[in-house]
Formats: sequence, C-alpha cells, structure tokens
Amino acid sequence: EVAAAEEVGDALRAAFADAGGHAGPAGAAASPTVAVVAAAPATNADQGEPVAAALREAGVGHVVVAGKAAELASADSAIATGDDVIAFLTHVAEIVGEEARFLHQGMTSSDVLDTCFAVQLARSSDLLIEGVDRVLAALETRAKEHKYTPTVGRSHGIHAEPVTFGLKLAGYHAEFQRAKRRLITAREEIATCAISGAVGTFANVDPAVEQYVADQMGLTVEPVSTQVIPRDRHAMYFATLGVIASSIENVAIEIRHMQRTEVLEAEEFFSPGQKGSSAMPHKRNPVLTENLCGLARLVRSAVTPAMENVALWHERDITLSSVERMIGPDATVTLDFALARLTNVIDKLIIYPERMKKNLDRMGGLVHSQRVLLALTQGGLSREDSYA
Repeated sequence: EVAAAEEVGDALRAAFADAGGHAGPAGAAASPTVAVVAAAPATNADQGEPVAAALREAGVGHVVVAGKAAELASADSAIATGDDVIAFLTHVAEIVGEEARFLHQGMTSSDVLDTCFAVQLARSSDLLIEGVDRVLAALETRAKEHKYTPTVGRSHGIHAEPVTFGLKLAGYHAEFQRAKRRLITAREEIATCAISGAVGTFANVDPAVEQYVADQMGLTVEPVSTQVIPRDRHAMYFATLGVIASSIENVAIEIRHMQRTEVLEAEEFFSPGQKGSSAMPHKRNPVLTENLCGLARLVRSAVTPAMENVALWHERDITLSSVERMIGPDATVTLDFALARLTNVIDKLIIYPERMKKNLDRMGGLVHSQRVLLALTQGGLSREDSYA
C-alpha cells in the first residue's frame, strides 16, 4: 500500500538522520550509490516512490523504482545467464547504467544468498516461537481445567493405572517448553552473516563490511566461512523443526486414539454443517489431528536433505541450493500452519469426563493391582507369590 510505503520512507529518513546522513560502514570510502526499490505489489510503481524519495533525500546517488516488468526481465536474464545473482546485477546495470559498477564489489553470490537466507530463517523462527507460545498457552489452560479429571493411563494401549487428564496435558506442555528452548537455540545458531568474498578470504572486501551488514540485519558474523556459511548450522535448524513436528504429532495421535468410538474420552470440535463421510452420515472423524500427523511427516522430510547438505566439495558447491529453495519455505510454512492448527484443536477439544470415569472402572478395579501387590509384599509374602 502507498501509505505503508510512506511509513517506510519516514523510517528511512529517521535512520539516515541518526547516522549523520552516512549509510555505509564506518571508514568506508565515499562512492556513488545505487538503490533499486521494488514496488509492492509490483504492478503499481507509485507505491515505491515514497521510499525512493527518502533515499534521494538521504543523498543516495541513483534510485530506480523497479516494477513487475523489471522482475520479469530479471527472470529472463537468469534463464540466459544460468545464475540468478549475475542476472540481477546485469539487469540493474541495464537500468542504472555506469554507476552499477559500484554494486557487488569484492563479493560473491553466496555472500548475498546465504546472508539473506539467514535473515529469512531467523525471522521465520520468530514466527514459529510465537506459534509455540500459543500452543503452550492452550495446553496450560486445558491442563489446569482438568487438573483433577481422572482417567486411565495406558501402556502398550492397555489399561495401566489411573492418571488425570490434566497430567497428560502437563506432559505435553513440558515437551513444548523444550521445543521452544530448542527453537531459540536454533535461531541463534542460524542467524549468521558471511560477506567474505570468494572462498571466504576477505581478499577483496573489508571485514568491516561484513560486521556492518551483520549489525544492520540482526545477525552475528560467521567466525570462519568458506565461500558459504557452514551447513551444519542449517542441518541443526531443520532437525529442530523436525523434532517440533514430532511433538505436534505426539499430541495429535493421542487425540485420535481418544476419539475412537470404543474409547471416546475426547474429540475434536465438530462444526455445524460439517460432515464426516460422503457415504456414512454418522461419522465424526478426527480429520484435523490426522492432518497434523501428515504435516509432521512433511516437515521431517526436510531433515535428511539438510543433513546431506553439510558435506560439500572443498570451499563450496551448489548441491545445497536446489534443496534449500524447497525445504526452506516448505518446512517453515508447514510447521507454522501446524502449530496454529494444533492450538485451535486444543482450545476447542471436547472432553468427556464421565466417559473417562467409565473406562477407568471398566476392569472392576484391576487398575489398582500394584497397590495390592505392594501391600502383600509388605505383609510378608514373596513378590512371586504376591504377583500370582
């Protein structure tokens, strides 16, 4: 929106004013600057003008507002050159002319792509942490609600001993607390910047540039980069997403079992007008939690490719590129959706305490057999005789 672009323009003016009108790293040599402002939506170039105006006021030498036509031309160039960054630089040069020579000095494509990917994953992590917080809040509310609701605990799917439904939910709450801590750690590990040039030697770019970019983007400097940020960081990140997906499935599969007709201790909320089967009108299926179990598989499918991206030839190859273009958006967006859906399921979960009590009493008290066993052994019988 134009109004939003005007807000960005005002923020840019304030930022340049705070920096004394100098946008580059301290000590950097003054040079003509080129800025390309992408209008959004790209079909309306007017929406880029407020931002472009702020940049011009700040002394940026050449500002170009690129719209959808420019994006399409850049895409055509990428096909022709076989490299998206080269295509972008070539297209910018076609628009701005001679001053484009100041772009990308001393850098390599991975400096741009890896650092941008780090920003994307870090910001995705912030959204995912918010999603985990919402799951935690829902679990806490329902756990307190059913703190004293008795139900039967099961091992191997068989009645074991009494528990409370609140205790079940408290266990999941503890699991998602661990998930949050892991995600925070994964975010810290993935949020690194590398602007070190070809093969990571800083031969043609000052380390001050890397530090400046890291500071501006909320990243830390990669201690030792090759031509890429080491992919063990990414492997750990996607492994963490996979573990969180498994925790989602852990809750979902419990609800699915509890909704079985012969158990029916809880069930998903069934909206008015919702139908469970095209053939059997009586069906009320656990479709949301089944969906969550499937989504968990999709998120986990990103883990093995991320692990296999760790081993690269020498200082870099691009076997990782095609993988990350897929798993980056797919795994994060899918997990974000799954967390939101799980929160909704927990919030609206229908609980049947009377059915829980009925199932608990189904074996006529045999669920208390351990108490009898212990009383007999304390009374003098051997454990073998007591057990029999």
